[in-house]
Amino acid sequence: MGSFMADFLQQCGGCSVIDGGFATELERHGADLNDPLWSATCLISSPHLIRRVHLDYLDAGANIICTASYQATIQGFEAKGFSTAESEDLVRRSVEIALEARDIYLQRCTKDSWDFLGSGGSWGRPILIAASIGSYGAYLADGSEYNGNYGDSVTLETLKDFHRRRVQVLANAGADLLAFETIPNKLEAQAYTELLDEEGIQIPAWFAFNSKDGINVVSGDSLSDCASIADASKQVVAVGINCTPPRYIHGLILSIQKVTCKPILVYPNSGETYDGETKQWLKSDGMIEEDFVSYVRKWKEAGASLFGGCCRTTPNTIRGIAKALSLNTV
Repeated sequence: MGSFMADFLQQCGGCSVIDGGFATELERHGADLNDPLWSATCLISSPHLIRRVHLDYLDAGANIICTASYQATIQGFEAKGFSTAESEDLVRRSVEIALEARDIYLQRCTKDSWDFLGSGGSWGRPILIAASIGSYGAYLADGSEYNGNYGDSVTLETLKDFHRRRVQVLANAGADLLAFETIPNKLEAQAYTELLDEEGIQIPAWFAFNSKDGINVVSGDSLSDCASIADASKQVVAVGINCTPPRYIHGLILSIQKVTCKPILVYPNSGETYDGETKQWLKSDGMIEEDFVSYVRKWKEAGASLFGGCCRTTPNTIRGIAKALSLNTV
């Protein structure tokens, strides 16, 4: 596993571009996400919109697209009345749609020979599919992935049992890696590393934590402790931060670097803040896309090598990041 991400980054020219916000893009294309399943509801109602958003991000220059499975849990679909088999199919479908989008994009590139290098037919841009896995808090749909306080009744075993089947299904569905996202506490990071080991998962993974103070993960657990858990797992090929205000990213990269030599990934929010009670995004420090992209230089200098966006970022954000990286202006 060790060389997987290093090889990929080398193919990308040293840095890689991850896609951006998903749910807000689906809404922009007309999806109604007022549902506990959030973006995963589109796996049932409008898979064509998911494919469309993937293609928008590929067109914008993303090297890694994350599947629409963040909130797609077998338990969540079963609560909607689907059978276990149907629920597993919907989780699997999230990877299939992303694979379809990559195929469509690459066929289009061949036809236009825009991203296609004639010599030996090698692609100008490698593209990975990352199967997105949201935390237990994301399934609860009560905003607890933004505080990580699951209560004493939730143990390591609870978390492993909750995630086990979904991790198996996603790992076997054809994705290139598993993206454990918005990890709010140390317990869940530990559950993931044990699961990857116990289930003998054959594809690599990344761990992305979230922070609201720029020091610890959202539960108050030490980021260094969390990143060390990720560092100790041979399945984990990159460690980083997502779903966090951009102003905290620089310091968090430096903290992670102290405990791991693995590649560091960052895909922050647009700078707005989510209120779990009202389920609304609140404007904070007036962050705009141009500012966001200008941060990439600092993040790269600090040691990050994979860059994208999380909530409320758009294909324009990703296009800006891709452009900044390709011009070697960062």
